[in-house]
Amino acid sequence: MIEQRYIVRNDNILSGEPIIQGTRTPVRAIVELWRLGLAPEEIPFRLPHLTMAQVFAALSYYSDNQAEIHGYIDLNRIPESLTGTKLEFKPREQALR
Repeated sequence: MIEQRYIVRNDNILSGEPIIQGTRTPVRAIVELWRLGLAPEEIPFRLPHLTMAQVFAALSYYSDNQAEIHGYIDLNRIPESLTGTKLEFKPREQALR
């Protein structure tokens, strides 16, 4: 059960993956932007339909459910053979060094 104000699941949207309420935006999309180095305050510029509260709720949900969100990220990763580029995610602390 999700107990975050802005985070919901809907079996009809992304097969029940956690999303931002009232949108089809998955928590993983926000997490991926953050892990690429965007500050939380910058994310609404990339996803302008989101509020800062929704962004922070997604990051809070991620903090409590990292293994679950990493699973969704892995499941939705585009194979390197289709992109020609390999992206490696590092823990945020390492990426900022």
